[in-house]
Amino acid sequence: MRSAARRPGAKEDLLTSVPGIGAKIARILIAELPELGTLGRRQIAALVGLAPINRDSGNRRGRRHIAGGRAGVRSALYMGAVTAVRCNPAIIPFAQRLRTAGKQPKLVLVAAARKLLTIANALIRDHLPWRLA
Repeated sequence: MRSAARRPGAKEDLLTSVPGIGAKIARILIAELPELGTLGRRQIAALVGLAPINRDSGNRRGRRHIAGGRAGVRSALYMGAVTAVRCNPAIIPFAQRLRTAGKQPKLVLVAAARKLLTIANALIRDHLPWRLA
């Protein structure tokens, strides 16, 4: 008998247990991001293109932007973040804290997308469904 981690659809079941990640986003993550669960949170965010890249030179400190990475995965996570900031009990207070601090709405959604990616990475790594800690 196959273990739960190796049966077909096990990764999809783990990912769809997160509020904000539906079946379509889970399938995109599985298909386009095979490294999910094997890299650290900063590495996986950089791979997808959700890590802030600095634009510094000498004494000048530029803005931080996201760039590069896998655009399909980034777009899917962004759309998942739109839902997660309304229905995920772990991301709602995080997004509210950023809004209260005066952050731009798009920055809040990108930060929520990165948090969704971090959660998904940990779930696949640990083979555990999502639960509010």
